[in-house]
Amino acid sequence: MFPANRRGFVMGLVAAASTSALHAQATLAGQPRTLPPLPAASGTALASDRRYWAAVQSLYTVTPKTVNLENGYWGLMADPVRAEYQAKTDMVNRENSYYARAQFGKDSAQTRQLLASAVGAAPEEIAFTRGATEALQLLIGGYNKLKAGDTVLFADLDYDSMQYAMNWLKERRGVNVVKFAIPEPATREAVLQTYQQVLANNPRAKLLLLTHVSHRTGLVMPVADIAAMAKARGVDVVLDAAHSWGQVDFKIAQLGVDFIGFNLHKWIGAPLGLGFLYIAQGRLADIDRAMADEDWPSDDIRSRVHSGTYNFAALLTLPKALALHAEIGPQAKAQRLRYLRDYWVSRARTLKGVDILTPDEPGMVAGITSLRLAGHSTPEQSKALVAQLRDRYGILTVQRGGVAKGPCLRITPALYTTEADLDRFTSALSAITAA
Repeated sequence: MFPANRRGFVMGLVAAASTSALHAQATLAGQPRTLPPLPAASGTALASDRRYWAAVQSLYTVTPKTVNLENGYWGLMADPVRAEYQAKTDMVNRENSYYARAQFGKDSAQTRQLLASAVGAAPEEIAFTRGATEALQLLIGGYNKLKAGDTVLFADLDYDSMQYAMNWLKERRGVNVVKFAIPEPATREAVLQTYQQVLANNPRAKLLLLTHVSHRTGLVMPVADIAAMAKARGVDVVLDAAHSWGQVDFKIAQLGVDFIGFNLHKWIGAPLGLGFLYIAQGRLADIDRAMADEDWPSDDIRSRVHSGTYNFAALLTLPKALALHAEIGPQAKAQRLRYLRDYWVSRARTLKGVDILTPDEPGMVAGITSLRLAGHSTPEQSKALVAQLRDRYGILTVQRGGVAKGPCLRITPALYTTEADLDRFTSALSAITAA
């Protein structure tokens, strides 16, 4: 079940368990967690600063059961954030409706203000959702500028739920739906040419779904350039930013997009069930109210979301998650994730039969990258590789389908991932490809 160096594997689990126990004891004892000052260095020097990133890693209590390289599902809460969530959960359950009726409105407004400031928006441009999927479904389904015979566009790398929503527009709005493939291997020039060609070939296009960071391959799209070429043709863009903010350092104004769906429980590290949608000022009328909502005025963005009762504690924990994100340093965080990605990719590229799907080109990749092994062209083969890495080597990854050229293996490190974790992965990959 385990590799030949079983003793080292087991000792690694024991050490990880001991570290996790110490983290838990520190949290329970209420010991403060502080980070050293952000190093003055930048680039690789900052991203590989072992002292600083060891301090960041110490903020996370991680299971010893596996090396988790599947951090794209959702982001582990750091211990200070988790402690805050537990405290807010206790408070909300203790205070119940008294708190919800008397104080939550004020607290949620302050949280909304903090979030808007962090992402570079006005509070009036954002509304909380239960995640990016809900946000994007509301934006796509509520977009009211389509008429029968118009065309909507999306790519193979876009998220499944969003593809479903775009397909649904054929029934709801009577539009034509066009799906196209992103070239592989991808380059900035090839991606831009693809979008330029698709827009030129579909003169009746009115809406384009665009994904900032692909959940399938980790490809980072040149959003501002694509949005500009779409706008020049009268095409609106709905941007899926589920995987970008927190993994990539940016402000909304840099994107040039009026409709965006975000997650907060992935790369910001807030509790599960938090996201938000963004609608630029002056564009609110182009998105219908959610089920004709009447809780908020029609000129209030919150009328575009009707989720029911909030997870009060999750929302109240968001300020702590945002504060930690700022303390670690958004740019430093982005550089660290790119460093970890490059660390394993540079080693994997030397292995025979390993095809890295995400380019090294600056601006086209962040922390996520996918690979495909030669001869592994079916979902069954990819799933078997996931099982082999998990069961024999103790490494968790995930298979992603929906890519035009076939399924792939997605590798997603996190801030708590170490170089040793990645060495273990590439060693396992080397053994598998050599067999």
